[in-house]
Amino acid sequence: MDRQIVHEEMERARASFHQLWAGASEVELHRGSSGTRWTNQQLLFHMLLGYLIMRALMNLVRVFGRLPDGAGRAYARLLNAATGPFDAANFLGSWAGGSTLGRRGQTALFDRVIAALHRRLDGETDAALARGMHYPTRWDPFFHDYMTLADLYRFPTQHFEFHRRQLTLDDG
Repeated sequence: MDRQIVHEEMERARASFHQLWAGASEVELHRGSSGTRWTNQQLLFHMLLGYLIMRALMNLVRVFGRLPDGAGRAYARLLNAATGPFDAANFLGSWAGGSTLGRRGQTALFDRVIAALHRRLDGETDAALARGMHYPTRWDPFFHDYMTLADLYRFPTQHFEFHRRQLTLDDG
């Protein structure tokens, strides 16, 4: 894994997030996004959420990456079975966070989470980055059956770029 590439990806996403907010009018922020039930402001929060959940996802790898493979497979199957409740919580969390946190709150939080991820990535050993676990593939199109910690560091930016295309901030 080339850590510098991941650092650069995260910085591009951070700069893009700031640009999206800086160029968005109040009307655009409250407009519906394309292909989701969220407004643009709520979708921006959902894009941020992909980075915010990294601590939890990394902790799962640290635990399940040390357990027998069967434990991780069973856990991933359990999570896949709970896709409905996950989808509901994901929608409501992004709806609530995006409805309450505005421009200043979201951009400041984005900056803090990216800075924390940079520090964590710099502190990871090669052995830790190679450790992995099975993931619930029904939860997100960027989750694969098995992901290493190195794979996981790339996930939030993939998620960010996917949802960026659903924003309708540039529409008339």
